[in-house]
Amino acid sequence: MTMFGLKEAEVATLTRAVAGDNLDRDGIREAFARATWTGLAEPGDRLAVFLVQALGAARALDVVVDRTPVSEVLEQLRQLGAEEIPAGELQLALDRWMPRLVAATALLAMRQAARHGAGLLTPDAEGWPQGVNDLGPHAPIALWCRGTGAALAALPASIALVGARAATGYGEHVAMEASAGLVDRGFAIVSGAAYGIDGMAHRAALASNGMTVAFLAGGVDRFYPSGHDALLARIVEVGAVISELPCGQPPTKWRFLQRNRLIAAASQATVVLEAGWRSGSLNTAGHAGQMGRPVGAVPGPVTSAASAGCHRLIRSFAATLVTNAEEMAELVAPFSAGVGTDAPMPSAGRASGPRTEVSPNRAERPRTSDETRILDALSVRSPRTSTDIAARSGLSVATAQSVLATLELEGVTVERERGWMRRTGGDG
Repeated sequence: MTMFGLKEAEVATLTRAVAGDNLDRDGIREAFARATWTGLAEPGDRLAVFLVQALGAARALDVVVDRTPVSEVLEQLRQLGAEEIPAGELQLALDRWMPRLVAATALLAMRQAARHGAGLLTPDAEGWPQGVNDLGPHAPIALWCRGTGAALAALPASIALVGARAATGYGEHVAMEASAGLVDRGFAIVSGAAYGIDGMAHRAALASNGMTVAFLAGGVDRFYPSGHDALLARIVEVGAVISELPCGQPPTKWRFLQRNRLIAAASQATVVLEAGWRSGSLNTAGHAGQMGRPVGAVPGPVTSAASAGCHRLIRSFAATLVTNAEEMAELVAPFSAGVGTDAPMPSAGRASGPRTEVSPNRAERPRTSDETRILDALSVRSPRTSTDIAARSGLSVATAQSVLATLELEGVTVERERGWMRRTGGDG
């Protein structure tokens, strides 16, 4: 017998290995479908979440596998009383998922997960971080996790500590003191495992025998950055490492931005300890603010560019000024609910909308989200076909070709005989 065109016995074995032995046939179909969707759609894909919620993950996957006509899909949605969506929008979504519909890839990701002891978390599973449900149409379809159940259970009482990769000694000292102090007060520490502030927050939590959770922008089998292999391995032992991307997937600029929304959503408050004017940590603060989560920022020397982003949050976005663990803990105390959320945070961007990113090295127009994803998918050494680039970026082939042509006119990409390349020194 087959399931989604694959051997049912193999699907069942792999799914039970990562999602639990107690699943019946329907449970296996649903869990395997959610696992497949994590590789089919890019993080935060609103249409993918909509279809999965309206039809169920298995039925939604059948739509893609069977190449069901858009008109039939819309009729199914109407019969279920689901929200109406434009036919053209649905067609574009199907077009961008199709390049990734490769059975071997889905099975390989499952085998990799089983080999590394990674588990699949679905919204109805024990341990699912309930806070991410507040992301609504941009919530994760499923999550991959390596670590302990105790770490997942600790997330309802957690605070995110984030900040600059190029942290100063001052920033790292503040991060160490804050993380240890919050652990002493019973909080788990959430961060992104990056160099600088993130790494120090995780280390201090571990050194204080506390709980810490790291959210990654790539698969949980590919620790990033590589210089934090030992740190992440330690977090797996006593805490948890989580991603919404399947094993084997690399981190990209787009995925880091989408990862930030999970850090903000899984925590009860977000504190930015040190950040430049355009730091990615402001993106995390933006997501937290949009969900009504408290946001705190630690001030630094007025002459320090590394604290300019924190000062911007306090001055322009009503973040709460915090200087120590006690004040950070007060962000989630009942009497301070809502503090720091009166003014809108820096825009976090819509997960599948026309967000633009500005490179610090360019003075021209900002990059669209599609251009950012295409640039992430290109190589400066090896030519890649437009179909391969579409699959890597999570865009339709037509969209990929259109964006590639636009970037070629700007001198950022070049088409060779065997495919497209990113020009050496190309911006983005």
